[in-house]
Amino acid sequence: MNILHVLNGDATLAGFEQTGLDGDVVVWRGVLSEGPLEENIASAHFWKARAEWVMIPFNETAEGYQKNMLNVLTKLGEPYDEINLWFEFDLHCQANLLGIMTYLSKQTNLSEPAVYLICPGEYPGKADFRGMGELNGEELEYLYDNIRSRLSQMDFIIAVEAWNIYASRNADLLSDYLNKTTFWASLHLLKPALQAQLKRLQVNDKGLNHIEQTLLNIYNSGITTKTEIHSAFWQTEKIYGMGDLEIDIYLSNLSAKGLISL
Repeated sequence: MNILHVLNGDATLAGFEQTGLDGDVVVWRGVLSEGPLEENIASAHFWKARAEWVMIPFNETAEGYQKNMLNVLTKLGEPYDEINLWFEFDLHCQANLLGIMTYLSKQTNLSEPAVYLICPGEYPGKADFRGMGELNGEELEYLYDNIRSRLSQMDFIIAVEAWNIYASRNADLLSDYLNKTTFWASLHLLKPALQAQLKRLQVNDKGLNHIEQTLLNIYNSGITTKTEIHSAFWQTEKIYGMGDLEIDIYLSNLSAKGLISL
C-alpha cells in the first residue's frame, strides 16, 4: 500500500521519524493563516500570489518556495492509496487543513485515496499541550492508534464551505456561518479556530484587531523585547498557533502605526 503522511510542521518531523509508521512523509510549510487568499486554492494565480508574498516576511527565495511548498502539492496529486493528515487544534493548523482538504477535493477522486485525520486538541498527562512537536515517536503512534479518523465526503463538503468563507475574510459571513453551523463531522476542532479568526477580522475603535490589541497591551505592560512579547502572547493566545515570524508581522503593523518601538 502506498501511504503518504502530511505533517503540520518541521517540529513534528523529529518525533515522527522515531515512529515505526510506514509511508512517505512530507512537511506542510504553508502559512495559510496569513497572506493572500482566494477560494480557488488549486489555481496557479493563488500559488503565484502566495510565493510573492512569502518572500518578505519569511525571507523565502523562489527556489526555496518551490522545494518547501510547491513540491508538496505535487506529492498530494500522486497516486497514493492512503493519505494521513497530521494537524492540530490552532488556527494556523486548521487553516492549513482546510486548504489541503479543499485542494484534495479538486485534485483527486475522494474514493481513492482514503484520507485520514490525526488532530489532537489535548494529550493524556500533558496539562499544557501545545502541539505534536513536543511529542516523541511513541506518543505520536498513540495518537495514530487512538484518534485517527477517516474523513468522509461530508467532511470534505464542510471543509470546502469553511475554506471559501475563511478565504473571503468577511467577518459578517464568518459570524453568520458560525452561528448557523451545528454539525462539524470529524472537524471537531474547527469551530474554536474559526471563532479566533473572527476575532482577528473584527477591529475595535482604535482600528486594531484582537491580535494587535493583545500585543499592544503586552507592550504597554512593560514587556518590550520581541522574545518576551512572543512568550507572553503564547501564554494566552495559543489558539492562533503563531510562530515568531507570524507574530512579527503584527508587531511590524503596530510599529508602522507608531504605537510601539522595538
